[in-house]
Amino acid sequence: MGRVVLASFIGTTIEWYDFFLYGTAAALVFNKLFFPNVDPLAGTMAAFATYAVGFFARPLGGVIFGHFGDKLGRKSVLVTTLMLMGVATFCIGLLPTYEQAGVLAPVLLVTLRFVQGLGVGGEWGGAVLMAVEHGHRGRRGFYASWVQAGVPVGLLLANAVFSACSSMPEEDFLAWGWRVPFLLGIFLLAVGMFIRLRVLESPLFEAAKAAASERAPRLPVLEAIRLHPRNVLVAMGARFAENAAFYVFTVFVLSYATTRLGTTKADVLSGVLIGSAVQLVAIPLFGILSDRVGRRPVYLAGAAGLALFAFPFFWLVDTRATAGLWAAITLGLVVHSAMYGPQAAFFSELFSTRVRCSGVSLGYQLASPLAGGLAPLIATALLKWADGNPWPVALYLIAMSAITLVSVWCAQETHRTELTEDGMSAQRGP
Repeated sequence: MGRVVLASFIGTTIEWYDFFLYGTAAALVFNKLFFPNVDPLAGTMAAFATYAVGFFARPLGGVIFGHFGDKLGRKSVLVTTLMLMGVATFCIGLLPTYEQAGVLAPVLLVTLRFVQGLGVGGEWGGAVLMAVEHGHRGRRGFYASWVQAGVPVGLLLANAVFSACSSMPEEDFLAWGWRVPFLLGIFLLAVGMFIRLRVLESPLFEAAKAAASERAPRLPVLEAIRLHPRNVLVAMGARFAENAAFYVFTVFVLSYATTRLGTTKADVLSGVLIGSAVQLVAIPLFGILSDRVGRRPVYLAGAAGLALFAFPFFWLVDTRATAGLWAAITLGLVVHSAMYGPQAAFFSELFSTRVRCSGVSLGYQLASPLAGGLAPLIATALLKWADGNPWPVALYLIAMSAITLVSVWCAQETHRTELTEDGMSAQRGP
């Protein structure tokens, strides 16, 4: 079990290191290098638009790799998606800029971002199910939370490397320094591949495949929708607050604090690093709590906490004090952890084994472009509409929280559910 959790954790860390590098670069660099002929705010919005492309690719990746995860196995998905993500990230580090290649440069950037989205869209479901389907019922929340913990570690690594590179002279950083974090991803890819190739297939998948080979669904994604339509919608709605909040707290804040408040890049990146380190501890703790009291109470508390913290977050950031900025990001990520910690086990428990990879990938990834992918872009547009006042962004977070509260409230409690076909019978249907 330890090897399985480690493989999922390390691989997810690498996937999200690659994905978050792009978000950090979009907030701080890409507007200058790939969209230099527009004003700074419009350039930032254009960079965030390319950032959103990866999120719109994620549902497609979820459908494609969810299908193969249910047909061929979870392990094959883990290996393929990690390779896809790592190669795309490395290639971003080799791209020519707008000055060197003209309009071809942003076109190539968008293409590689789309490939990144395909990879991360397929990776999450396979990584989560390897941990959940190997785990004991009473500890599924804890085991699966370590897959989720790979996200803040990936963010931690991405921002640490980017922070170190951005400390060099501005001219050198824009000329070549920004490429280094992307190129370093190839070494992380080698480590991740070595670990994931050594993990055995999920025993629940193997049992379900052996028992039902003659009636295995031809298209698992359609079967997941037929069997669990309500749970697909529950998973999507549960993602809205969690996903939007995370990218406001870690990506949009980079642009807002540096361009509107005059905060240094180093201070904002340090705040994200501190928040990510705290979240690494908070996510497993909330996973354990969900094993004790249930997924719904913990998740609902996180969504309600986000609604209550939306305005205080910006009040703290607007103090222009470093301590206030760091406290805002850290507290925001703790609130986020209350939803993210139990999420992997919660979503997995909503679907039966033979369509579980398609089901969790579909519910998780369909919400990604609407919630996380558009969050920095919507927040930037709202900020411009309000002449730099962040109150509309706070209301936007509250609206996302309301969607999640309603969705999770309508869900069944799942933490005592058996992950077998028979044990999932209560979860089927609308």
